[in-house]
Amino acid sequence: MAASIRLLARRIVRDASRTINSSVSGRIVSSSCPSNLSACRCFSDGAADKSTHFGFETVSEGEKAERVYKVFESVAQKYDVMNDAMSLGVHRLWKDMLLHVMNPQPGICLLDVAGGTGDISFRFLDYVRSQRERVARRTARANQTPSWQEISTSYTTPTEGIEMETEARESRAVVCDINKEMLKVGKQKAESMGISSGLSWVVGDAEELPFDDDQFDVYTIAFGIRNVTHIDLALQEAVRVLKPGGRFMCLEFSKVTNPLLARLYDAYSFQMIPVLGEVIAGDWKSYQYLVESIRKFPDQETFKQMIEDAGLFSVRYHNLTGGVVALHSGFKL
Repeated sequence: MAASIRLLARRIVRDASRTINSSVSGRIVSSSCPSNLSACRCFSDGAADKSTHFGFETVSEGEKAERVYKVFESVAQKYDVMNDAMSLGVHRLWKDMLLHVMNPQPGICLLDVAGGTGDISFRFLDYVRSQRERVARRTARANQTPSWQEISTSYTTPTEGIEMETEARESRAVVCDINKEMLKVGKQKAESMGISSGLSWVVGDAEELPFDDDQFDVYTIAFGIRNVTHIDLALQEAVRVLKPGGRFMCLEFSKVTNPLLARLYDAYSFQMIPVLGEVIAGDWKSYQYLVESIRKFPDQETFKQMIEDAGLFSVRYHNLTGGVVALHSGFKL
């Protein structure tokens, strides 16, 4: 409830500011939102006048948001299959690397933005469960042949309360995505995998997250931030919802560092990926956009600077597969 009120307040302030600015120039701004995007941001005519890129096209900001929504609405059912086909399965290794670098411990709360089909959240819950089981096995082995000192300590140390606290510190993941079709596919995957506890699904915009401040230990966004209209706003929202000490992690396509690999990658991307999109998903244009959007995304150093400008510290990045993908990470202090 509090989060909804704060979200509404931010929208009122933003829209009022746009109205004032437009009135000064002698124009009246009216707010409108496409009826088929129940979870979208409401764009004013002033926003529609501002241009941005949709792949290699120049479009209004409002049009980009609508078209990106339609892209993922169109590809949702074949999204995971296409990820395997386009990357030859390597995307699984990239996502595993994200979890390896994150190294989440039991009790961590994750926000997975643009998490659609749930790949990151599923890995997160599985990783944490493995960590808990590893600790349990180590404890069991230690208790099999306790020394007399350990027996003596067990009688004097209140371990019961510690065990209860550990059990109570359940990790949870929140998948947040603006696209209902992507979330629908993610929920179906979770049901088929038997995952129910510790996982929730929320319709929300990366630029205006429906959560209170200082709520999450880790914020992840994998292959989603390049589709956001205002990347700076998405980064500011990430900082806002992270707890002090929380970690921001972004996995995204980036700039290939090796010239030979870059030429091969470009040839494969523009000549093969749209064809795979047509054959597997019946959608050439959506995958043509996805290829073009990668080329419009900032390079590793530029994006690193954007993350720092948003207020995160100790920002670093790791190039994966020669820079085809980069993993950026930073902390909120």
